[in-house]
Amino acid sequence: MCIISLLYSINENTFSRKHRKYNSILAGEASAKFTSLLGSIAVFDCRICELPNKELVLDYFRWRNEDAHRNALNAYCYWKLRENNHSRIQATKKIEKLSTSEKNELLFQFGINFNNLPSWQKRGVGVYWDKIEKKGFKPKTKQEVITKRNNLKSNYDLPIKKEYENLILGFINKES
Repeated sequence: MCIISLLYSINENTFSRKHRKYNSILAGEASAKFTSLLGSIAVFDCRICELPNKELVLDYFRWRNEDAHRNALNAYCYWKLRENNHSRIQATKKIEKLSTSEKNELLFQFGINFNNLPSWQKRGVGVYWDKIEKKGFKPKTKQEVITKRNNLKSNYDLPIKKEYENLILGFINKES
């Protein structure tokens, strides 16, 4: 399972903010890119949630972060059970009955300490615009100048708890 959550600037006006256009373009782009990368068909759905205040935006991203962790734990357990000759139904039923600590113990029996896995495998990857300074040159004045440019940054080690909230709040407050 793959889920993509996007936070748009309140000032974003691409496609005149038409929901139907965003839904079709975003689902199509994600499906095409993942199909290309995987070498097999990947299909994405899209829905837009307009949240009325910063607190709800923060809650949404906090929930998505925890949900990613939960989904990753379940997926690791499921595929380890499948590798160990459990059917889809057997693996699914076994996981449904286990608590988080029992799922961690199950993985430990296969030699996997879930806590030691890379962060991106447990909580996903953050991709966002970051400002960087670039040296430039003005030919007319023959002067070197420093400009700020947007740089797409991939974060494979997203923070957790309060640090994650602060990261998200930084994006939200930057747009206010």
